[in-house]
Amino acid sequence: MPIPPILANAGSPSGEIPLWMSAPFALLLLLIAAMPLASLHLRHWWERFYPGVSIGLGLCVAAYYLALVPAGGTAVRHTLADYASFLCLTGSLFVVAGGIHLSVRDDAAPLTKVAFLAVGALAANLIGTTGASMVLIRPWLRLNRSRPAPHQVVFFIFLVSNIGGALTPVGAPLFLGYLRGIPFFWLTGRVLGPWLLTVGLLLAVFYVLDSRWGRAEAAPAAAPRTTETGWGLEGKGNLFLLAAVVGALFLPGRFFLREAVMLGAAVVSWYATPRRVHAANAFTFGPIREVALLFAGIFLTMLPALDYVDGHGDGFGVKKPIDYYLAAGGLSAVLDNAPTYVSFLRLAEATAHGEHPVDFPSGDADEVAVLRVLRQSPADVLRLIAISLGAVFFGAMTYIGNGPNFMVKSIAHDAGTPGPTFFGYLFKYSLPILLPILGLVGWLFL
Repeated sequence: MPIPPILANAGSPSGEIPLWMSAPFALLLLLIAAMPLASLHLRHWWERFYPGVSIGLGLCVAAYYLALVPAGGTAVRHTLADYASFLCLTGSLFVVAGGIHLSVRDDAAPLTKVAFLAVGALAANLIGTTGASMVLIRPWLRLNRSRPAPHQVVFFIFLVSNIGGALTPVGAPLFLGYLRGIPFFWLTGRVLGPWLLTVGLLLAVFYVLDSRWGRAEAAPAAAPRTTETGWGLEGKGNLFLLAAVVGALFLPGRFFLREAVMLGAAVVSWYATPRRVHAANAFTFGPIREVALLFAGIFLTMLPALDYVDGHGDGFGVKKPIDYYLAAGGLSAVLDNAPTYVSFLRLAEATAHGEHPVDFPSGDADEVAVLRVLRQSPADVLRLIAISLGAVFFGAMTYIGNGPNFMVKSIAHDAGTPGPTFFGYLFKYSLPILLPILGLVGWLFL
């Protein structure tokens, strides 16, 4: 099975990438973080012109690669393929999930919400973090509609969009490891302990926050209760289309077969779903439009940063499993966690092989045993576990650490649910709550 573009990278082009070329990515990240806090005039300017700013910064990086970097055209082409595959997957799941309406009560007790998040974390291992996020975010928002608060969106991103999906390689970034020869359930038993501890602690913290902060943090004018009086499901046919989109990840990538199946499922869903279901979900294309435009710039501008890590990773002093956990995690917090996983997997391979990282295999992954050495010693096994946990867990640290994060934030904003700013997310939730838990997990298990 060929490696799909979204989960693979051609490696660094054969040329030195200066660190200053990461400035456009840093600028774009700063604008995404700071503009919601700016004056009303600047916010209006950003809402109007962010597509041009995002794509313009991306084109600056692409022009540099095409003009000055050996094999830069190949790097840009692979990055655009990455982006196209990412958008096909995210967009298809967005449309199909928009045709599934799960009725819920909006006066649920904190324990009911804890159970919902726990089910979401488990679902992330069955349909991927992106699939689980798109299917469950709207019911989650309705579940909290009578008393919406920012922490509800944040903990959904923590548990469903990221940490929940650490047990199986259904979605990025772990799907890459599966295609490179890691057995499907190889990680499950080895990371079950860290997964249970992390999920359990986050659910406990959420229960405390929702019980004590919920009323105080709730929006001043909470939305009126809905007419839904119990649990129900409409749009059941979209469950089969959802399975088709997730299953398409395992199809050969030749001739864009994978993307064609995903887009076909989305088209069928859009035309076959009754309009009342879309209306019940308050479905609009606004969130996917915002994600598409911003991530076009993100994918291109983060290319120099990823290439710098790929070319200089051996100088980072990363040796022990805990080093890999923190380093892969730290970069996954601000770079998309799938390519970050790739870079540190290459570094681990180089450490195991005692040589520079090898190029990604272009043939059938079943015929390539690039991870055989990594599975021959306890230290190498622990190193691989550390990379996997770091990339998955720390992807929850910011809005852009994982593809579903920004989509969830955008859907919540589109639905009128209050959410934290970029810095509010980081300083009120990620650093004081998530980071100590992840540090404890690393200390205990790695």
